Amino acid sequence: MTEQDKQSTAKRDQETEETHKVTDEDRTRQDAPQDDGAQVGTGIEAGGVPEAAIPELVIISGMSGAGRSTAAKCLEDLGWFVVDNLPPALIPTMVELGARSQGNVARIAVVVDVRGRRFFDNLRESLADLDTRGVTRRIVFLESSDEALVRRFESVRRPHPLQGDGRIVDGIAAERELLRELRGDADLVIDTSSLNVHELRAKMDAQFAGEEEPELRATVMSFGYKYGLPVDADLVVDCRFLPNPHWVPELRPFTGLNEEVSGYVFNQPGAKEFLDRYAELLQLIATGYRREGKRYVTIAVGCTGGKHRSVAMSEKLAARLAAEGVETVVVHRDMGRE
Repeated sequence: MTEQDKQSTAKRDQETEETHKVTDEDRTRQDAPQDDGAQVGTGIEAGGVPEAAIPELVIISGMSGAGRSTAAKCLEDLGWFVVDNLPPALIPTMVELGARSQGNVARIAVVVDVRGRRFFDNLRESLADLDTRGVTRRIVFLESSDEALVRRFESVRRPHPLQGDGRIVDGIAAERELLRELRGDADLVIDTSSLNVHELRAKMDAQFAGEEEPELRATVMSFGYKYGLPVDADLVVDCRFLPNPHWVPELRPFTGLNEEVSGYVFNQPGAKEFLDRYAELLQLIATGYRREGKRYVTIAVGCTGGKHRSVAMSEKLAARLAAEGVETVVVHRDMGRE
């Protein structure tokens, strides 16, 4: 081998050695942990996700046929990231992925129902996991009467997902039993028995459309006992201890929104005292609800027909709550049914 060939060979060996050295250094840098100031995942042990990065979470559940899909669509239209029929065990994972999105997924709504009944037992464990991570979550439960649910399933000619070889009412009963505990834990229960799609959307908009979440929202609902108790009521007030304006001929055609009817109701013995004391009781209850993180309460005020006494009392009670800083909506469920 000539001297020139020896020099060429040595030069190639040196270049090869340097190339290998650069490649090893690059690989070392790639394998090393990157410290760019960002946390990935919820990583409780590693310090966790900053609190501001954790998405707001709403879990939508309830009876099949009660309007879960409509409620979910409403939140989707309001800008929420909605996942339908997600297995409960994957809810913490979904929250973690939202936390990694750098604010792109700030609000997540998850629909959980009996279509995923094989995974439903994991829901309690997932909720406990979310509480451990400090995730603020709310449960919206869609309720409806058996009659309304049967009518809806028959109108679309579809079986109830739990009826098996039985009847629709058998599936409804099984589902109620399965969801009983979840309903008790719900932050917001909406009875859709007498609501159409537009009315349900209006209720969801009223609860979730605001940019700033109030401390407590109250719905004060008048109703008539002869039409049944509202199933979504948290508190029930009975005004039947007051004389009924129905038996006063000149007041019978009017409602509790009329000044003469309202004046008649509150001129009765005990009416003003009842309003004052119950309003004080609600202040105490509202303080406890805020402390426990409950954001929604439905107060049902009843009389015989839901036209006079309950309407007048609901209006006054709602005004008291609003004066105390509680965002209040008044609904007169049965007014006009007579």
